[in-house]
Amino acid sequence: MAVRPHGDVMQIKGQGVIVTGASAGLGRALAEQLAAAGARVVLVARKPEPLEDVAAGIRARGGEAHAFAADIGDKHAAHRISGFAQAKVGEIALVVHNASTLGPTPLRLLLDTECEDLQAVLETNLVGPFRLTKLLAGAMALRGAGTIVHISSDAAVSAYPRWGAYGISKAAQDHLARILAAELEGTGARILSIDPGEMDTAMHAAAIPDADRATLQRPGDTAAKILRLVEAPPAAVRVEAA
Repeated sequence: MAVRPHGDVMQIKGQGVIVTGASAGLGRALAEQLAAAGARVVLVARKPEPLEDVAAGIRARGGEAHAFAADIGDKHAAHRISGFAQAKVGEIALVVHNASTLGPTPLRLLLDTECEDLQAVLETNLVGPFRLTKLLAGAMALRGAGTIVHISSDAAVSAYPRWGAYGISKAAQDHLARILAAELEGTGARILSIDPGEMDTAMHAAAIPDADRATLQRPGDTAAKILRLVEAPPAAVRVEAA
């Protein structure tokens, strides 16, 4: 999809940023590149050890990074993430909702999916990001600036067998972004939903173990494309990074 940038260019340097799912894959690459660009980055993920390793690596290279271990699918996590982030880096100019789950693997048919598993996927991929957005988007609108990015998937628009729980969550997340964008239009707060394409990540390997890794994008390359979209926000709410 061709994207024509418009509007003001977002200045990343010095801005407070939250990246969820930041301990590996695309989230890690985004956190590292945002910090390298001068952002003050708060990294969020469930497992504290790998998360702190990423943050320590960023700090060793001269960047600012603060690790906060939390499960975005936990209904109590959003307030703790928001409070920690604003205490460390001040007002939040950019949120990247990257944390995501497939549900149980190997992937199963939708009718074989437990209701509890579907609920857990929705909590992580949809409801958790909504909770955090509720806490931060209002301030962005009042300031007249701020960007919220949802990392989407082609599974949001194409019906792939055995991708039911994940695809449902991403389709709902896309529409959440559309509605938020419509409601915040004119405030200066921007909502983007970005499909990064297929990447060489642990999640992709769990979903498609026999995939040819040579055909997959590297998370660092995809992160660079996403940052270019964030810096010059596109007209469309949903875009593709590839």
